[in-house]
Amino acid sequence: MKTSFQIGIEFENRAIVDGYKFVAGVDEVGRGCLAGAVVAAACILNLSKPLPEGLDDSKKISEKKRRQIDEQIRQSAVAFSIAQVEAEEIDEINILQATKKAMRLAIENLEPQADFLLIDAVQLKEINLPQKSIIKGDAISASIAAASILAKTYRDDMMKKLHEVYPEYGFEKHVGYGTKAHFEAIKKHGACPLHRKTFRGVLPEPLFRIA
Repeated sequence: MKTSFQIGIEFENRAIVDGYKFVAGVDEVGRGCLAGAVVAAACILNLSKPLPEGLDDSKKISEKKRRQIDEQIRQSAVAFSIAQVEAEEIDEINILQATKKAMRLAIENLEPQADFLLIDAVQLKEINLPQKSIIKGDAISASIAAASILAKTYRDDMMKKLHEVYPEYGFEKHVGYGTKAHFEAIKKHGACPLHRKTFRGVLPEPLFRIA
């Protein structure tokens, strides 16, 4: 049976009732891409203000709507921070560790600092803060959804700018994901410095290793 999720601040309110003041939602974008950085955002919403209309998991929102909500979040949030880990480091430490590092950097750069974390599907044992990992958190928690929108808007813009440096790969369209056109471009031109060399399909079959 399909479960229906609805964005709200239930988890945020529970933390506030428990005495926490600055509850940050944390999410990442680009974990499954073949190229480009993995990007994480942390966001402390101002819960005294209405949530942006249409706030949801960034993957469910049109680009136009996402940009509108991104701007609202930037204007009204108590704090937000965005961090990234590049492809070369992803290959060195693996994508899960790179994702956690990007999340950790985003959290550490918040001002004011968070005192409670709501994280999409990941536990950050390296961060000495009370936290709750929520499966499909970006479809349930308003703070995580806000982080997902900040991260995706930032990353999409970054990949579109990088398209100007590497126009042959079509980054402005697929932003690094493994589309048919992207695989064909890799096959034709080989991998560029933005590609994650440990990901399947980036290097010729005998040379790759799985992250």
